[in-house]
Amino acid sequence: MGLMRDSDVAPVQPLGTAARHASLRVPVAAPHDTVDAVLAAMRGQDYDSAAVVAVCRAGVLVGLATIERLLAAPGDRTVGSVMDPDPPRVAPGTDQERAAWKAVQHGEPGLAVVDGQGRFHGLIPPQQLLGVLLEEHDEDLARIGGFLHTTAGARTASEESVARRLWHRMPWLAVGLAGALLSAAMVAGFEDQLVDNVAIAYFIPGIVYLADAVGTQTETVAIRGLSVGVGIGRIATREALTGLLVGLLLAAVLLPVLVLVWGEPALAAAVAVAVLAASAIATLVAMALPWLLARLGFDPAFGSGPLATVVQDLLSILIYLVAVSLLLG
Repeated sequence: MGLMRDSDVAPVQPLGTAARHASLRVPVAAPHDTVDAVLAAMRGQDYDSAAVVAVCRAGVLVGLATIERLLAAPGDRTVGSVMDPDPPRVAPGTDQERAAWKAVQHGEPGLAVVDGQGRFHGLIPPQQLLGVLLEEHDEDLARIGGFLHTTAGARTASEESVARRLWHRMPWLAVGLAGALLSAAMVAGFEDQLVDNVAIAYFIPGIVYLADAVGTQTETVAIRGLSVGVGIGRIATREALTGLLVGLLLAAVLLPVLVLVWGEPALAAAVAVAVLAASAIATLVAMALPWLLARLGFDPAFGSGPLATVVQDLLSILIYLVAVSLLLG
């Protein structure tokens, strides 16, 4: 029983990885040590965390024993008999967020860091796990929610002068204006079809609205998930599939209704196809743009809303008019 020293293992600790947060100042015992001996050896020691005892044999981790298990066990029992022989563990290079969530999902107060040979590289204490989760949660929620990366930055953006507000917002609104002009040009390019059948124009606002609504729902779901610790990567596939299914359901409802009301199956099919494709794409745009802007160093608070709207609207109009051109000849 003892305290593992830094010289025992010398793990590399790059930023953002499990090794960065692993501590060797934790109680370490051998499987044959008795519970009484372990608890006695822990008294008077200065640990970073004493919530978990790492059970090692020749430097190789064989299990973890929580302090609760040790206190509840008879004193003559060996640590090997009360430890968890298969605790959650991560490699030193594991991303810090993934490591923290693995500990939470297994209900462990600490997480062991081991290399490919099972050698013990330290334990991530519970306070470190909590710190990682809060840090990652704040970063993800800020990025997807349309805020700056740091709280100080968000406060500055909220309290800045009118001139600075205009400086930050007008470039993105100019992009929106350019998008509006481009959409007008796109519609003008299909003038012949619109002249032949003015009903084509009736459905443009509805298709654009549905795409925006689906995108807004995706952003809301992403923010709610992040608020309870669910990263964007964990919902991306299911949310994309949901957007596709939403488009399918909307198209399935619209198609017979439009055929019945307007009596134009080709136009109804064009609207249904546009709604399906626009809904699926809007979901992807709503998840991708805030993340992309943040990675490029732009503030998603000002850019993601206008840019997402422009991109979704242009794609929706383009998809619809192309479908009309193909299906109505």
